Amino acid sequence: MTDRVSLSFSDEGVASVAISNPPLNIYDLEMRDGLIESIAAVRDNPDVRCLLLRAEGSNFSAGADLTEFGSASSIFEGRRIRWDRDPWLPLLGLSVPTIAALKGYTVGSGLEMAMLCDLRIAATDVVMGLPETKLGMLPAAGGTQSLTRLVGPDAACPVVLTGRNLDIEEALELGIVTEATGPAELDRTAERRAAQLALLDPDIAMKLRRCIAASKDLPLPLGLQFERRLALMD
Repeated sequence: MTDRVSLSFSDEGVASVAISNPPLNIYDLEMRDGLIESIAAVRDNPDVRCLLLRAEGSNFSAGADLTEFGSASSIFEGRRIRWDRDPWLPLLGLSVPTIAALKGYTVGSGLEMAMLCDLRIAATDVVMGLPETKLGMLPAAGGTQSLTRLVGPDAACPVVLTGRNLDIEEALELGIVTEATGPAELDRTAERRAAQLALLDPDIAMKLRRCIAASKDLPLPLGLQFERRLALMD
């Protein structure tokens, strides 16, 4: 991949994508390009049954490299250029289950990418937040949408508007994190969960994820019809 992103495959069908840009794992163009390439490789590998997104070092990611905006004519043009090299939608579009292993600073684009995964396992030292509001910006990677879908508008609103940080207790209470573990056990815990998900039949896993996603948009009667239709498909 690149110096910023590595990709490995296990015999159990788990693809592990690790980001590395110490000390804060800031997202820059090289990292985004590496993520796009890695996610495409996962998408195109028929043996992959689960994606594990993790990070080297003590932090998952402190978000985007804001210095990149300095090379654009405006902050809006800078964001347009970044959106043209977007790993978020390719991640969301994967057919296999996805897990993010979070630790330390997990803010801005780092948190936004994690919220596009199916499960988020976090170390007890995690610090989460969407600080863009305090910088006079909107979240750049869909945070207003992904957070609201996870926790509902009433819970998401104060987090987005204030840009404040959340600790592991509040992240668990809100439902942003699905499981907490000690920092030393994070990788092993995430790998075990990924291996468990990889045991699912790929077709069943895809249908389950489609049903859950549809529940966020469809009225209950239509959602039940959609589930029934997928259940009857070969």
